[in-house]
Amino acid sequence: MKLSINKSRSLWWSISAAIILAGIISMVISWQQPNIHAPLRPGLDFIGGTRLQFVRDCTKPGNCDKPIDINAVREVAKAQGLGDSSIQLVSENGAENGVLIRSKDLSVDQRTNLQNALSQQIGAFDPQKNQIDSVGPTLGKELLRSGILALIVSFIGITIYMSFRFQFDYAVFAIVALLHDILITVGAFSILGLVAGIEVDSLFIVALLTITGFSVNDTVVIYDRIRETIKIHPEQPIAEIVDDAVNQTLTRSINTTLTVLLTLSAIFLFGGETLRNFSLALIIGFTMGAYSSIFIASTLLTWWRERGQSQMVESLEPIDTSTSSQDS
Repeated sequence: MKLSINKSRSLWWSISAAIILAGIISMVISWQQPNIHAPLRPGLDFIGGTRLQFVRDCTKPGNCDKPIDINAVREVAKAQGLGDSSIQLVSENGAENGVLIRSKDLSVDQRTNLQNALSQQIGAFDPQKNQIDSVGPTLGKELLRSGILALIVSFIGITIYMSFRFQFDYAVFAIVALLHDILITVGAFSILGLVAGIEVDSLFIVALLTITGFSVNDTVVIYDRIRETIKIHPEQPIAEIVDDAVNQTLTRSINTTLTVLLTLSAIFLFGGETLRNFSLALIIGFTMGAYSSIFIASTLLTWWRERGQSQMVESLEPIDTSTSSQDS
């Protein structure tokens, strides 16, 4: 079965536009939220402060019989002078037996006082499952700045490489496909931040850089086949060349993506809390990378080349008319 992607390219573009628009709307809403005030819900790595996660010890009789009252947790935090802290319940073994608090930078005494007050209110905690992280605000801003700079440098490098390897229009549409993947991944995490309270940290920047490398690799494979076919059959319509190139590389693209997604799914399910959001970002980005290489970068190149050919024909038509009138 031969896939004719260019016949339905308006559909592929509309699907992508709708997903990107939903992400942009979510980022605008997220920016207006007073407890977020950013396109994505920033993690501790970027804004600095202290993050404390306490999980109740359910091995003690009656310690986990009652669900945690988040309002009671807020009252305890307010009494400790931490009323503006972000507070969430954490699931443990299918039940919300933990609490996650993100606040300003706390001293050791302040952390101890907060832990003791919470323990008296909602139950004893398991010391082996408690987590306390602290990052200074200066380091957080530096991490964010470095991450954005790394993304910009990678995009510039890819543009230069694609321009030398192929042609400039190839490079432009490869970058458009990369932006497509990045925007959808960022938009998805913005939505998850609003709905599920998922935060982004420095690993999210690493995920975006990894997505960039994977996506451009898939696009290069298809573009390379398009370029070779144009050299052999320059008279063939560009839409047919692109469709043939996509079909010839389709099996490879699907197999590569599925193999990677299986590994990432295993990391997402069994890799622990630290790697869960990282693997989720890669799953979304790699899926979109395969999609954009086939349905976005290739169809945009077709549209651009067809547009250039039609303009060339239109510019030649008056010359042909005048020439024929002189001969007559």
